Amino acid sequence: MDGLFDPPPGPIAAPGGGAVTGGALTSTPSPSAPLAVRMRPQSLDEIVGQQHLLGAGSPLRRLINGSGAASVMLYGPPGTGKTTMAALISRATGGRFEALSALSAGVKEVRAVIDVARRRLVDGQQTVLFIDEVHRFSKTQQDALLDAVENRIVLLVAATTENPSFSVVAPLLSRSLVLQLRSLTDADIREVLTRAITDPRGLDAGVEVTDAALDHLVAVAGGDARRALTALEASADAALRGDDRARDPDDDPTDADPTDDADPTDDESTFESGASAAPVIDIADVEAAIDRAAVRYDRDGDQHYDVTSAFIKSIRGSDVDAALHYLARMIVAGEDPRFIARRLMIHASEDIGMADPMALQTAVAAAQVVALVGMPEARLALTQATIHLATAPKSAGVVSAIGAAIADVEAGKSGAVPAHLRDSHYAGAQGLGSGIGYRYPHDDPDGVLAQQYPPDDLVGVDYYQPTDHGNEREIGPRLGKLRSIVRGVTSRARRR
Repeated sequence: MDGLFDPPPGPIAAPGGGAVTGGALTSTPSPSAPLAVRMRPQSLDEIVGQQHLLGAGSPLRRLINGSGAASVMLYGPPGTGKTTMAALISRATGGRFEALSALSAGVKEVRAVIDVARRRLVDGQQTVLFIDEVHRFSKTQQDALLDAVENRIVLLVAATTENPSFSVVAPLLSRSLVLQLRSLTDADIREVLTRAITDPRGLDAGVEVTDAALDHLVAVAGGDARRALTALEASADAALRGDDRARDPDDDPTDADPTDDADPTDDESTFESGASAAPVIDIADVEAAIDRAAVRYDRDGDQHYDVTSAFIKSIRGSDVDAALHYLARMIVAGEDPRFIARRLMIHASEDIGMADPMALQTAVAAAQVVALVGMPEARLALTQATIHLATAPKSAGVVSAIGAAIADVEAGKSGAVPAHLRDSHYAGAQGLGSGIGYRYPHDDPDGVLAQQYPPDDLVGVDYYQPTDHGNEREIGPRLGKLRSIVRGVTSRARRR
């Protein structure tokens, strides 16, 4: 589950008195609990990001403020606040909070919760049922929820990292308010980290973090606050252990008189009166703690353009291994996968085109996976597209063809459309000669016939020049035959 965004610790007071309970999800985290658990938001104001859902008067804010009751489908990446929002909705309704994970629960468990919720409802108490990873429920399991959701026996709050339009049955989807959460921005992640460093629930200012280290923590988070806090905690633990060893006077072999360390008048004592500085976490500490080297990549700087350029040029040069290296650098640095997908789609037409028409389809499919599934799974589709494009035959024929055509248009070669090609579907068209003499290609046994299509000034101009690479090896001869038939023996054909 989204551990960072579990419900607020401790019992939650219900509007009518008493408390809302929910087992481990609502228990108070111990001081030894993971940093991500200790720093989970305890109120609406502590939620970072998702302002598109939490604006004044928004459906989610009304739910959390207790001014409405509806089942909700929360769709978004990990670490963005799905479980916290479920708990806040539970608090607002004063209901009992029950949680199931689709990874371990079956129809039996679902029906057991519904039976308990039905008995509670007799006593006037609502049950909020939170189901994590609801997309993993089978159709039968999802169908088991329909009656309870329809009759508000339970207030369902379901969380999923996959598009519910494709993973949740339509009847359940129609009974729920679907809200899409977004990956946290770099600024959001930085706010989460800064709060964790200073907050008494977190590191309580027990460490200092350099700007470079903080930048790296933000980069490796990939929009996931829980991942960022886990990396911060690992870095802090490493720094604190190292600091403790440095402070142990018994470990100093150069200390000729260990008793000097107990002398409160010793002005050179580093540890006098507990005034020692907090350990500092730098980028090396972060790299060592999370076992990931800092990627020299700035999404807003020169490295962004340099790595992107190298990525595309490696694909164009058919070096699949170099292309995969640069793809990995972008992924690890937290580059927006939609940006990568866009570059692949552009490249498929720009440098491959008709030499392998399937390249564009592969790139578009990868972009759809990015949109419908998201990271980290979408990186496999991006990798597949990168491999396809890098190993495909190359041709700049598409770019050259449209470039030459545009150049002629810009040069003023935009003669009148031949009369037989003009629209003839309006009154008086034939009186103007429009459409008269047009020959319908499908009336010919070969499906192609001699007829002028371009303006007079462009008859015989060849814009598209297929190469001998890949699929264009077959297109070339066929195109030659088509041109000779269409232009006829009297064509003023000329090569550009």
